[in-house]
Amino acid sequence: MYRPKKPFNVQFMILVPTTKNVNGKVVYVYPDTGDIINAAYTTFGGTESVVNGVYSVIDTGTVETWYRPDITSTTRLKREDGRIYDVEGDPENIEMRNQFLKIKVKCIGNG
Repeated sequence: MYRPKKPFNVQFMILVPTTKNVNGKVVYVYPDTGDIINAAYTTFGGTESVVNGVYSVIDTGTVETWYRPDITSTTRLKREDGRIYDVEGDPENIEMRNQFLKIKVKCIGNG
């Protein structure tokens, strides 16, 4: 049975989008507030990337928290210091037990 190794001591706000049709294209509209969850956040110093000869470091990390069915690939997470993260891919429902989620995130900036 899986157990998280780190405590859930970082607060995130879940930003669940609504959809809006703009000129025939579906656009996600994110709220300013949402439910607050506690999670374990781990970063590995970011991900190094070279695109067209330009070196950059992308702020990425992993979030582990209690299972929430409303956290999907379109959801954003806002950390308590104001940084906003996009969920990369679908969150992993660990062991399919609906108990814990592991989420890969990428920072998109400050709120």
